[in-house]
Amino acid sequence: MPRLIFFCGHAGTGKTTLAKRALPLLHRASGQSFCLLDKDTLYGDYSSAVMGVLTGDPNDRDSPPYLQHLRDPEYAGLLKTARENLALGVNCIVVGPLSREVRAHRLTDRAWLGVGDDVAVHVVWVHLSEAEARRRIAARGNPNDAWKLAHWDDYRTRLFMPRAEDYPELRMVDNSGEPGPVFDGLMAALG
Repeated sequence: MPRLIFFCGHAGTGKTTLAKRALPLLHRASGQSFCLLDKDTLYGDYSSAVMGVLTGDPNDRDSPPYLQHLRDPEYAGLLKTARENLALGVNCIVVGPLSREVRAHRLTDRAWLGVGDDVAVHVVWVHLSEAEARRRIAARGNPNDAWKLAHWDDYRTRLFMPRAEDYPELRMVDNSGEPGPVFDGLMAALG
């Protein structure tokens, strides 16, 4: 049974770092292949080219034009790529904020995802405090984060923290400190 594992959360929470740490451990534990599909890796260069034409800022990933024209097609392509790999029996780890989809409970909606009952679906929500996320975003110095930092009051209105009782499908990971037991528990749940 192929596995589809989402690592979701807002910018700066460490979802990509955790996914990259998890992949070899899952591979070793299961002996199965895993494909890492990171939205920024798959669509970063394309989005830069398009946003350079649309707004004159190739690093824009958060403005209204990006959200209106590119966000949804990027996620649609990400999920299509995952479905192709799953159909070949390859497990997929998908990394991206996917906050709208999490909020709407779509990532466990098999019809919306386009996957059958033969696919095990896991959704990990990686979170930490807003202040720590902003600190990490500023520290990493990624030009794609410039809009977020310059318009933090606007950006932060899109941030939300799902409550465990409202989102029982999520595996919540507080990534504030050293991974340790929280990460070990996650690996046991995903393994």
